[in-house]
Amino acid sequence: MAASGYTDLREKLKSMLPYRENYKNRFLDYSSDKKRRYYESDEDFTDDDDLQKEEETQKIKSSIRQVRLFSDEECTLIESKIDEVVSRAESGQYREHTVDRAPLRNKYFFGEGYTYGAQLPKRGPGQERLYPKGEVDEIPDWVQELVIKKLVDQRVLPEGFVNSAAINDYQPGGCIVSHVDPIHIFERPIVSVSFFSDSALCFGCKFQFKPIRVSEPVFFLPVKRGSVTVLSGYAADEITHCIRPQDIKERRAVIILRRTRPEAPRVELSSLSNSLLPAFPSDRFSGSQKYQVLKAKRSHRKADPDAAHRPRILEMDKEENRRSVILSKHRKHSISSSENYWRKSHEYPDDYEHEESPARKVKMRRH
Repeated sequence: MAASGYTDLREKLKSMLPYRENYKNRFLDYSSDKKRRYYESDEDFTDDDDLQKEEETQKIKSSIRQVRLFSDEECTLIESKIDEVVSRAESGQYREHTVDRAPLRNKYFFGEGYTYGAQLPKRGPGQERLYPKGEVDEIPDWVQELVIKKLVDQRVLPEGFVNSAAINDYQPGGCIVSHVDPIHIFERPIVSVSFFSDSALCFGCKFQFKPIRVSEPVFFLPVKRGSVTVLSGYAADEITHCIRPQDIKERRAVIILRRTRPEAPRVELSSLSNSLLPAFPSDRFSGSQKYQVLKAKRSHRKADPDAAHRPRILEMDKEENRRSVILSKHRKHSISSSENYWRKSHEYPDDYEHEESPARKVKMRRH
């Protein structure tokens, strides 16, 4: 090796196969440059994304006002009043549309109530409607005296602003999906007061169901017992807010105080479905206070702290389940038509025959 002038075998191989080295260098340079450019763009994208999130977070923060106004003693008194509302609802002392029940969450409308979600004949933002006047009970005196008056005295709200009060009563694991309070129904600001336990309000989450899953929030706002949260501007109108199941570890209630717009649309009394009409309309209009007794949809079971982590079926899932059952029945009854065979070939190219009943399979084998 020394006679040939090479002291290193690698140098000799390099001189014998120069094209391999050049090819390798070109390949490495290309790969390295491409990788470098990719990571530079990725870093730029990450920086832009972080900057956008930070800007959005600042917009949310700047449009939220939060202060703790109610002492423990005041909270205890108000919570006892909320328990009285629950008891009266259980015994059927409220008008039908005052009480709205869902799994692990009951809502009580006072002053004004509105239709939303599965109650709407046509779903989507802007479809919500106020109930006709008199379909929900008036705001209780204790809400006026113990809650609204204090907020007016502390200059959180102007006097005479509130004409709608809703009480949301959550059990452990309860939630409310991402939404924006209907802009065409309610003026701003939106004020809420929290009771019974600490929780959180999340902004910009996305919900998935069966089982229920929630994405990470854009902004996480802790909400203490006795605290007042005021939403306006960006936080109220430009981004959704929600309460996640994992943030309700104990029973929690919130009193939401709002003002309806004078031009807000209302449901026509004649258009209400039979399921929404009162059971005794003649008593209603004759001045009698005997309304339909409402049956509780949940038992008085002991709260389970692990309930937040279990799959649940929400009210919004029931309609989807009903539609899927109807569609499956329709396919079974109409499978013999040429149109459905065409749909079968396009929508279910591989798996449709595996979904047929055993009797159908036997019939096919016999033919």
